[in-house]
Amino acid sequence: MASYGKWNDDENVEGGRSSLLSSPTEQIGVRLATHKKLNNLEEIAEAIEKVYNVVNDDYKKLIRLKYWTKPQTKTWEGIAAELHISRRKAFNWRDQIVQAVAEVLGWR
Repeated sequence: MASYGKWNDDENVEGGRSSLLSSPTEQIGVRLATHKKLNNLEEIAEAIEKVYNVVNDDYKKLIRLKYWTKPQTKTWEGIAAELHISRRKAFNWRDQIVQAVAEVLGWR
């Protein structure tokens, strides 16, 4: 079979160390750190969902326009104009949303 260099999974043709962790302690540490990070991200996602489900439609629209629209092409001025509010009011709404998420997470 032809060799595909670094893309060949059957052999270490580059001659470097394997990227696999050799120590069981390292493996457990990585799994624990990954597990904690995933749990933290899930907790944050749930808090955002809780807040999103209780805010009014204007706040939901701000969230969708600023955070859930990809690619993000609108400026704060553009978002405010679409919501028919001032840029300052858009920032105030954003701050209230962030504060609510922080409260759900117990960060305040």
